[in-house]
Amino acid sequence: MGTRTVLIVLFEGVQSLDLTGPLEVFSTANRLRGERGYAVTTAAPGGRPVHTSSGLLVTPDEDLGRARVTDLLLVPGGEGTRDPDPDVVGWLRRHAGEARQVVSVCTGAFLLAEAGLLNGHRATTHWAYCGTLAGRYPDVEVDAEPIFVRDGRVATSAGVTAGIDLALALVEEDFGRELALRVARQLVVFLRRPGGQAQFSVQLATQTASSEPLQGIQQWITEHPGDDLTVDALARRVNLSPRHFARAFTAEVGMSPGRYVDRVRLEAARRQLEDTTDGVMHIAHRCGFGTPEAMRRAFLRTLGVGPAEYRRRFQSGLRRERDADRHPAV
Repeated sequence: MGTRTVLIVLFEGVQSLDLTGPLEVFSTANRLRGERGYAVTTAAPGGRPVHTSSGLLVTPDEDLGRARVTDLLLVPGGEGTRDPDPDVVGWLRRHAGEARQVVSVCTGAFLLAEAGLLNGHRATTHWAYCGTLAGRYPDVEVDAEPIFVRDGRVATSAGVTAGIDLALALVEEDFGRELALRVARQLVVFLRRPGGQAQFSVQLATQTASSEPLQGIQQWITEHPGDDLTVDALARRVNLSPRHFARAFTAEVGMSPGRYVDRVRLEAARRQLEDTTDGVMHIAHRCGFGTPEAMRRAFLRTLGVGPAEYRRRFQSGLRRERDADRHPAV
């Protein structure tokens, strides 16, 4: 395809990495192609310089009031989304429909939602603000799990670095996987995490139990995903009745034992698909799924891709990177 126009909306309190992360992806793609694949313009109300949330002063290319976009409209997040600039929201309502794709990074989803652009769409944002987004905009289907969500012409991503993942996905879609890989290597990031990948590992996403028996059982589950992890079996390990154990675990960890086990097993299987060449059948048994079909259903339900496709996305990029490191171009 030819040059793709990108307009990035700026405002007071924008998060600098939400802006510069995707911008570096697009500009690096241009350099590596040897020609301009992305023509990026920044715009702010009145064309005035804006301060990022970290204090960096950014001068936009043009006045948002006169800006137009034909391909990609990108809206970063930041502290400025807490009290949205009505000029920014009004402009989004009037002109976002002109864009072929509308993308938000982190809490930029709040600006899209305020403009009514996420109504009826599935969306995500930084994990800490998903509850607020869902409560404030009930017409938006908020999914707190994935690092980015694509729903039709609208795409939303989680916190800061997830914007880089989404930008790499756009480069791959526009100019192919090989260029996306080269950009990722240049920026020293992984080719890209699938959008359905969770924002956090299960250990980070959940609470740590405060009582010693339950702390210990959390760690034991992580280290033994292939063992019998039914409520009865786990309760016996901590000398509690199944009912008492399930109630105490849910209260302290923030999710039921069954759901916690499911997430631990999925995470263990993901790591083995990424890091080993073992067959899916062996991984399914080691991680407690029992059968490859059960593991495939779990992957599709949570990540949107099956184990084979998940491995292909991760290991093909890693294999090419290793080959390039062993045989660098002269």
